[in-house]
Amino acid sequence: MSFPKWFAAALAAFALSLTSLGASAAEPRPYDAQAFAAAQAGGKPILVEVDAPWCPICAKQRPILAELEKSAELSDLVVFTVDFDSQKDLLRQFGVQMQSTLIVFNGKAEKGRSTGATDPGVIKALLLKAKGA
Repeated sequence: MSFPKWFAAALAAFALSLTSLGASAAEPRPYDAQAFAAAQAGGKPILVEVDAPWCPICAKQRPILAELEKSAELSDLVVFTVDFDSQKDLLRQFGVQMQSTLIVFNGKAEKGRSTGATDPGVIKALLLKAKGA
């Protein structure tokens, strides 16, 4: 199946507009084993965010994380979300017992974790560990 040239041009323009709007690696995405392994193999700074929609601490973390992830300093952070209620296999894999857990990796090495942190400075310091800082 081939697409008209105008469609390809429109698609390219759309992709370019996303880049210019600041789409970055730091935008959270649901955990995917292949994407996680690829980010680790590429030596990327990674955040695994264990979240639950009903969790009041998670609700406090979300805007803090969103703001930090937008910063130029953390724009290359690869963010994966894990649902506390439905992804129990991943909770076991990562050794997580509570929602509101944040785990940072630099490539394949875990560099730190926190549960229940809502202080922006503490969260930022944790995220910077993923960059080796």
